[in-house]
Amino acid sequence: MSKWRSVSSGVPQGSVLGPALFNIFVSDTDSGIECTLSKFANGTKLCGVVIHTLEGRDAIQRDLDRKYMKFNKTKCKVLHVGRHNPKHNYRLGEEWIESSPEEKDLGVLVDEKPNMSRQCALAAQKANCVLGCIKRGVTSRSREGILPLYSALVRPHLEYCVQLWGPQYKKDMELLERVQRRDTKLIRGLEHLSCENRLRELGLFSLEKRRLWGDLLAAFQYLKGPTGKLVRDCLSGSVVIGQGVMGLS
Repeated sequence: MSKWRSVSSGVPQGSVLGPALFNIFVSDTDSGIECTLSKFANGTKLCGVVIHTLEGRDAIQRDLDRKYMKFNKTKCKVLHVGRHNPKHNYRLGEEWIESSPEEKDLGVLVDEKPNMSRQCALAAQKANCVLGCIKRGVTSRSREGILPLYSALVRPHLEYCVQLWGPQYKKDMELLERVQRRDTKLIRGLEHLSCENRLRELGLFSLEKRRLWGDLLAAFQYLKGPTGKLVRDCLSGSVVIGQGVMGLS
């Protein structure tokens, strides 16, 4: 056995022991936490749902004062979600944490409203950029050339984690559908057809129908799987979810 040594650097990425050492460092982060702590890879979120009361705000601050491990304060933000949120200030150590109107969480842009319109615009922008590269860089306009590129490179931007940010407003739905219409117009021989006829000719569904299909599949898996009882309780109204949320990422 080697002697104990102090490690002042982080866990090297790509090493064999990296994942195990990282899990050891973060495994007890939520020990003694009063609020809800979510961890995924190197992202950590602390959420409170009773921030309208002094007890709720104090609980969040007490959790932030627990020093189980050091956080990079420059990468920590407070996101106030919900109407009539008092937007209380929180500190990490001796420094106040900066508030932010929107933050990315695992690639999804979440704002303080949250209506997900900004995320829809961001997804459409990314997909249009990729579609523009295909249009400029690919000379073929055949169905066999354009359709696989769209399915592999463009549509994933429009459907990544869409179960969380699925659009609710018609303007956002139209913004996403416009990308698919723009792509199908690239295919030679289909320019004169309407959008519905182009989709039918290519064997595609609208993005709205694809989202509905995905929601039905997810609901079936939840109801039939190990979490089915929790979902049935939520649908019956026996689980209450608070409105105000404070997220730290």
